[in-house]
Amino acid sequence: MKARVHVMLKNGVLDPQGEAVRHALGSLGFDGVDGVRQGKVIELDLAETDAARAEAQVRDMCEKLLANTVIESYTIELA
Repeated sequence: MKARVHVMLKNGVLDPQGEAVRHALGSLGFDGVDGVRQGKVIELDLAETDAARAEAQVRDMCEKLLANTVIESYTIELA
């Protein structure tokens, strides 16, 4: 089973990388971009075949390593 985890900074947390991208886009002539939030996507190949157990396993991975849950939120997609 494959899992995809999307990790983003929580609302209200400053995103200096996103701001740098927004500024660079403006410098390249892409006007009208009012905000950019940058995150990360993590793809996992899991041996688990049961969706509920796989999701629980990935959630545990996120809570322990993949996301800093103090400042980041995450979503999990299974395929």
